Amino acid sequence: MMKVIIADDEIQIRKGFRMKVDWEEEGFQIAGEASNGKEALELLGEMDIDLVLTDMRMPIMDGLELAKRCQQEFPNVKVIVLSGYSDFELVRGSMKEGVKDYLLKPVAPDELVESLQKIRKEIETERQKQVETAQMRQLVLSQLQEVQEQYLLYLVKEEWLELNLVIERLRQLQLEQLVNKNAVVQFVTVEIRESFGNPNRLKELWLPFQMLCKEISKEHIGTYSFYDPSYANMVHFLIRIDLNNPSNLVESLQRNVKRLLNLETVIGIGNVVTGLANFKTGYISSLLAWSQSQLGSQSQVIDAAITKEEAFEFSPDFERKLTNAIENASFEAFRENIHSLLQGDGNQSILSFSFAANRVLFLLGSLAKKYDIETNDIQKNIWNCQQSIWELNSQSKVLENLLHLAQLIIEKVRLARFSNGKLIVDSVRNYLDQHYASEISLTLLSELFHINSAHLSETFKNYVGQNFSDYLVKIRMDKAQQFLRDKQLKIIDVANLVGFSNSGYFSTVFKKHVGQTPVEFRNAIDS
Repeated sequence: MMKVIIADDEIQIRKGFRMKVDWEEEGFQIAGEASNGKEALELLGEMDIDLVLTDMRMPIMDGLELAKRCQQEFPNVKVIVLSGYSDFELVRGSMKEGVKDYLLKPVAPDELVESLQKIRKEIETERQKQVETAQMRQLVLSQLQEVQEQYLLYLVKEEWLELNLVIERLRQLQLEQLVNKNAVVQFVTVEIRESFGNPNRLKELWLPFQMLCKEISKEHIGTYSFYDPSYANMVHFLIRIDLNNPSNLVESLQRNVKRLLNLETVIGIGNVVTGLANFKTGYISSLLAWSQSQLGSQSQVIDAAITKEEAFEFSPDFERKLTNAIENASFEAFRENIHSLLQGDGNQSILSFSFAANRVLFLLGSLAKKYDIETNDIQKNIWNCQQSIWELNSQSKVLENLLHLAQLIIEKVRLARFSNGKLIVDSVRNYLDQHYASEISLTLLSELFHINSAHLSETFKNYVGQNFSDYLVKIRMDKAQQFLRDKQLKIIDVANLVGFSNSGYFSTVFKKHVGQTPVEFRNAIDS
């Protein structure tokens, strides 16, 4: 429903306009009245108004001055001016002041309806264009930013083997500020909440919230935002704290989300961590800080409660033990290791226990994704595990849920690893589809999936119809064509995005597979 203000110095005329037409039937709601232009401007500052219906002659501020101020201060507001015959020429000349229509007094109901319908159609068209513009803008932003965000999520949640490959990929994605293996960072988790009892508003404002977070992260050096589909209504930030103060980001987020979207924010600030290998711990600490928030819609900021003394050890060797237990379908080995981690000597704090449990949950989720077994059942169990960890009141329940999830994943992995080969090839293809730009070799894949490289090569070709390297190049070229449609990306940017550090070699490979150079392909799009 579009909102209207009626501005006229005579109260009877204002009442008459309320009764002239069925406003709701025409798609409008009268949100307020004003006896002069000054009062109307005050209402515009307080409410979200679409249309002002104003008399020409009013005390303090007349209709023309009001229209001029509207155009300057509220450019999206439409103005219809009402006038007598003596002001006809003056009002007609006011169109340059932003007036959309003018009606001669006394206004006939059918004339008012016609004018309202015209204005409504114009507003609806503009809104549609705004949506389309926002979608196009998001599409342009997403070409590079989406790949960056996906890689950040990969760093904080999934298994990665070689640090030098991670560093090279960060450079390719223009994330140089994270290349320093000893970078000191902090994670911030931000959830939006709605205080008007209308949950649909969160869905409607989710995209604007994401875009606002992207814009704010750009304004803060060494700051990157990303989205984790596991957590609804949340955006996460990674901050190089030697380059920026997280408190500045938090203040900017709360102020702008409230001012622009009229939403509340619940913010969890994680522990400071050093080095790429500790990104997972830092990310989990921000989630656990957020999980200590109070229920309700009020804005909150919760700093991580775990001190450095309470931080637990979750070494790469231990992570590999758990991974091997799952991939070798050994539930007993997994259970034994989990018990030693989560029960230990019984002197763990609740939050330290939650850290460890979250690391295990991330590992299990990563393996489900790696083997492309994220079924509804497994996703439901992952969520149940996460909920039990956040509740922080039953360690035995957390342990039970993690073991049940591990058992489900082991059953699926056993099918993939010890079947006729098709399922493992599907898992490898799924991995390549996600990590096509990384430096992937058969040796790396064989190590990752615990399978002989020669056997993997033969099995892959039997089921896919082409060898591993040709399949990988095809994915890269398909993605390159997609990225080349974004004119804001340079050819070298596209090359880097699909895993080539040399633009000349990329162009040679692209022409061989597509029949055109990248420049020719891009020019052909315009023609």
